Amino acid sequence: MAFCVLYPSLFSENLTPLFRNLRVPRGRNGARFMANSRESSQSPTKLVTFLGKGGSGKTTAAVLAAKYYASEGLRTCLVIHSQDPTAEQLMGCKIGSAPTECSDNLSAVKLETSKMLLEPLNRMKKVDARLNLTQGVLQGVVGEELGVLPGMDSIFSALALQKLVNFRSDERNAAPKEFDMVIYDGISTEETLRLIGVTERARWYLKYMRSMSEKTDIGRLTSPSLLKLAYDSINLNSGSSEGKTSTDIWNEVEQILERASASFTDLSKFRCYLVMDPMRSVSISSALRYWGCAIQAGTHICGALGFNPQSYAVTQEVAEKFSPLSFALLPYIGTDPFVEWETKLDSLDQSTKDLLGANIYFRPSVTFDSLQKTVTLFMPGFDKSEVKLYQYRGGSELLVEAGDQRRIIKLPPNMHGKVIGAKFTDRNLVVKLR
Repeated sequence: MAFCVLYPSLFSENLTPLFRNLRVPRGRNGARFMANSRESSQSPTKLVTFLGKGGSGKTTAAVLAAKYYASEGLRTCLVIHSQDPTAEQLMGCKIGSAPTECSDNLSAVKLETSKMLLEPLNRMKKVDARLNLTQGVLQGVVGEELGVLPGMDSIFSALALQKLVNFRSDERNAAPKEFDMVIYDGISTEETLRLIGVTERARWYLKYMRSMSEKTDIGRLTSPSLLKLAYDSINLNSGSSEGKTSTDIWNEVEQILERASASFTDLSKFRCYLVMDPMRSVSISSALRYWGCAIQAGTHICGALGFNPQSYAVTQEVAEKFSPLSFALLPYIGTDPFVEWETKLDSLDQSTKDLLGANIYFRPSVTFDSLQKTVTLFMPGFDKSEVKLYQYRGGSELLVEAGDQRRIIKLPPNMHGKVIGAKFTDRNLVVKLR
């Protein structure tokens, strides 16, 4: 329950545009961008992010991707969540917490958690003033006095990105999109992985909080009031909890989280790439590891990108390590503030453009064989000593732990049963059931 009360706008219907008065999208030749582009104006906003070791070029890749999409006539927004000035130098413009239009079709914003604290607090204050739940105590809290606690950065990144891409909506209530592409450059790869998995993990917590609210005396006493405060704060401008039972509210929140979680496996909404320096073995090893971690977090990797090495042999060797992922090269880009972006974009080969356009194939991370009663989990970047397997719920699901991530695998009804063996071979964990 605390999660919903502290961070109500995670499910917010208030999709007030962060960016207004954008120019009509134009491509590199100056022509207006029409719906026959690969990224149709009718398709949902796509969130793109990059994973890799620190110093591997994630920020550079994010800026390059933003420049590329904008040059193709796509309305693009680069979102950074760091005080590092690298993105500003590469973009050639000052980026602040308010939206900045840097060039045709390209805007940028820097997320600052201390400022993002204010909106959800003010929303709860307005509802509390009407309900008088805290008897005025909440009204005395001054948002500007509150500091940022560990974990808040990831939560408020999720809130800000939710407003831009609206993962929690369905097609019937989707608001008009402001952007075709949102490029997110997070604080670190680990934080980005937490962000990717947050909605699915929140569903676990929600299940237990709901059980506590329905089966304990204190839950039955306090839950209705807290639910009403949270729900009315969320829907401040679009309705209230009047006429809704606690069961209705719990079910609605569960549906919202389920839609948001599914979006991270939908290529029409989310793309995630690995980035590395092909000349550094530690950078390659880290990218392989993050490939497995991303699967554990609940998403797919669209491809691997490396900055152009001097040796063709190196390129081939790296590409083989990441097979069956597509591997493409990015041009070397220094941190000089005067980057010749036109030249850099012209140097992109077709394979790189195809990869950024998500013209890809990826293998499923889980396959079920009902005849052999086996479950095969694709787990690149790990070895067998790092994988732990648990079973709960009477044999209806598996819990796999690896890479500081836990993942639940729900088994098909005809495969429910006890685990009788498991082996790790060729980057796959093969689980045998009885």
